[in-house]
Amino acid sequence: MNTEPQDASHHQARWARFRFSIVGPLLAAPPKAGALGQTLAELAKKQWKHPITDIAVSFSIATLERWFYRAKKGNDPVAALRTKRRSDSAITRALNLELKQAVQQQHRAHPGWSVQLHLDNLAVQINHAPELGAAPSYSTLHRYMKSNGLHKRRAIKQPHTDGARLARERLEHREVRSYEVDYVHGLWHLDFHHGSRKILGRDGKWHKPLLLAILDDHSRLVCHMQWYLDESAESLVHGFTQALQKRALPRALMSDNGAAMISAEFTEGLSRLGILHETTLPYSPYQNGKQEVLWAQVEGRLMAMLEGEAELTLPLLNEATIAWVEFEYHRKRHSEIGSTPLDRYLQSKSVGRPCPDTTLLTRAFCAQVKRRQRRSDGTFTLEGCRFEIPNQYRHLEELHVRYARWDKRCAYLVDPHSQTCVATLYPQDKSTNADGVRRTLVQAENKPQHEVPTDGIAPLLKSLMAEYAATGLPPAYLQKGETAMEAKGEST
Repeated sequence: MNTEPQDASHHQARWARFRFSIVGPLLAAPPKAGALGQTLAELAKKQWKHPITDIAVSFSIATLERWFYRAKKGNDPVAALRTKRRSDSAITRALNLELKQAVQQQHRAHPGWSVQLHLDNLAVQINHAPELGAAPSYSTLHRYMKSNGLHKRRAIKQPHTDGARLARERLEHREVRSYEVDYVHGLWHLDFHHGSRKILGRDGKWHKPLLLAILDDHSRLVCHMQWYLDESAESLVHGFTQALQKRALPRALMSDNGAAMISAEFTEGLSRLGILHETTLPYSPYQNGKQEVLWAQVEGRLMAMLEGEAELTLPLLNEATIAWVEFEYHRKRHSEIGSTPLDRYLQSKSVGRPCPDTTLLTRAFCAQVKRRQRRSDGTFTLEGCRFEIPNQYRHLEELHVRYARWDKRCAYLVDPHSQTCVATLYPQDKSTNADGVRRTLVQAENKPQHEVPTDGIAPLLKSLMAEYAATGLPPAYLQKGETAMEAKGEST
């Protein structure tokens, strides 16, 4: 017995093919004149297997004759034998106009209610206003609400704000469509996910970790995934720069409007790297639906396999996450794209760009502000910390400075015209300044200087330097300043 659930359209198609299998031979080899009745009588004596339930059934001569003439007159005999649709199939007989208006008004006011809750409240309205008519059944109300798009919607925590109102109106009046960019690194998705389990920290306290995931839209490849203890701009930049170094610079990034995503350090860093930042509309999480699908796999597979681990720590959680991403998620066939994320990432055309080094990334993800230099000691204040200006820049009144709020070990002096970092600024060290040793101020170019007699570089050394430069080889050394800067960049 066939017990598989089938929709009405599929049932109609099976019935049409079943009826054609009975009367089809009569169309291929029509009976002689006057012999149709005898042929139909012989068919009526036979038993047939029901197309839906597989039970043996038989049909009368009148039924078979009606099928025969319907198929004979139609250009498409199979379509002509489909079950005829009821003339009132699109009309709700049990709901009058007043009840329909009451249901629509009730759904507008409470879109998060279930059908049963709508039915219970509708029954109360009918008791107070009998002129509305008889209360409909659950199935009647469910069919009406389903056919008119009155579906249950996610309840918004702050439904009376302007953003929530605009999101509700937009969802009611504009269609929602799935999308996908055509190239790898054309668009990345970024979001934080609150974990379902707590972890034990080094401070002896239990924390609710957050998972940062950066996902490529075209290939569904996870560019980087890491757990953190907070959703701060520092954690966001820390994870996002790793994704850039592991993959490439994308063309665009989509995220929500979280405080970390719209921070000055992150948004200005994206602008300096030429990455278009698109944010989702308020109260519209469906715009970043690919991330929601990823969270379901994280909870359904990764976290499910960690249920037996009682002492779950942040390093262990990150180690297990990376292993699961690289060896299962990237190598498992994705039902929507028809291949594994890794295969599609490698085989599709990429529009990504090379990622700069760590030093440039560190300087890019900074907020840029203006400060005035204090002429008395050549310093300025930044987030409650006083920084010193090198004496060769003491003539500048207005300073353009880049810095990260979470890292006050240094700041960067920026040329406002070229937007390049010309010097690294460090906090004031008053203990060192107390030794009384002071450097001689560097004279400006427009002021007279004491000429020091010098013969310059010796001719032999000049010849050797020119000969080495002619080889085209780069200098076989790293300046001390560059080495220190690279070490600082790696530590951040």
